[in-house]
Amino acid sequence: MLSNESPWTRLREGNLRWTEDRSTAAGDRGAARRAQLNESQNPFALVLGCADSRVPAEILFDQGLGDLFVVRTAGHVVDAAALGSVEYAVEILGVSLIVVLGHEGCGAVAAATRVVDDGLVPPGYIRDIAERIAPDVTRARRAGATTQAEIAAQHSLYTVDLLRERSSMVDAALRRGAVTAVPAQYCLSTGLVSEVHAPVLATV
Repeated sequence: MLSNESPWTRLREGNLRWTEDRSTAAGDRGAARRAQLNESQNPFALVLGCADSRVPAEILFDQGLGDLFVVRTAGHVVDAAALGSVEYAVEILGVSLIVVLGHEGCGAVAAATRVVDDGLVPPGYIRDIAERIAPDVTRARRAGATTQAEIAAQHSLYTVDLLRERSSMVDAALRRGAVTAVPAQYCLSTGLVSEVHAPVLATV
């Protein structure tokens, strides 16, 4: 990475390469790169993303082995295991960027919306996922979100807040500038990732 290139810029440029079929990361996924990583890892960014099979962070950001520390759960829900993984990346591995990556067409957000709107509770442990997201659905609605894409984008934004609230390690690292956090939204149709800004609602 160039000295004047921020981690977020690096990811955005990789995403643009991928959407334009100009991917360059294949060379960093082979045997030589694998050998370099035998003893240690030094990822520059953490991506907390959805487990959706259509949203593979390393591919859509055009990154190689060892570049990203990725934590994926349905709806990027933060439970104790996910939070511990985030803290490990920040405190032990020293990543300089946290990206919370949501996406349009998220089934977990849709399930949470049905809980809020219709009282339809999904079965099994899917219920736990939906109920963890439901407060963000309500909060997004109060902020003016109307579409599922807008709600999902706001959920990414609120997840950054949640990380700070639940983890003193993450909050301290953000306060001292050791790491930055970017809430983001992935568009399934274009492949593009865009930053979510408050209070502007994403429309992808």
